[in-house]
Amino acid sequence: MKKRTRGRELALQFLYQMDLRGPELFEEAAAFLAAEERDREACAFARRLITGVRDHWEELNEAIRSVAQNWELARMAVIDRNVLRLAAFELLHCRDIPPKVAINEAIELGKRYSTANSGAFINGILDKIKARAEAPSGCAAPITEVPGAAGPAAPRAQAGATPEREQG
Repeated sequence: MKKRTRGRELALQFLYQMDLRGPELFEEAAAFLAAEERDREACAFARRLITGVRDHWEELNEAIRSVAQNWELARMAVIDRNVLRLAAFELLHCRDIPPKVAINEAIELGKRYSTANSGAFINGILDKIKARAEAPSGCAAPITEVPGAAGPAAPRAQAGATPEREQG
């Protein structure tokens, strides 16, 4: 398994627990990662994702809510909403991760750990988040300008730019 894929898996496992047990569990992230994985790169990537999702929790929830028509966050499967938070963080705040990679990895996590329908559900939500994040000014309000969000997201690379590519 690729290191970043493993990091996402670890992050999802921890975010699932944090969603159910509360944000104070964040203090146990380092111990969880040390107990679950020996590879330093996988742990470092997982830590980056866990910290990022925690730091942008409300912004990510609002981004998901704004595109999830007829779905309340609390009614989504716990795995699905945490896969969405994880991928939304990557889409909105990780310029080094191509959007296609973030979405494909999220779909695979959903298929692996949730229901048969999760892949399509996750894909639909993340495609809308990606489209809003990439919308030029004057179009539909980008998610990075959600009222009450922690702050603007780092801008994504422009078309034609070549950010460092990730292999998954």
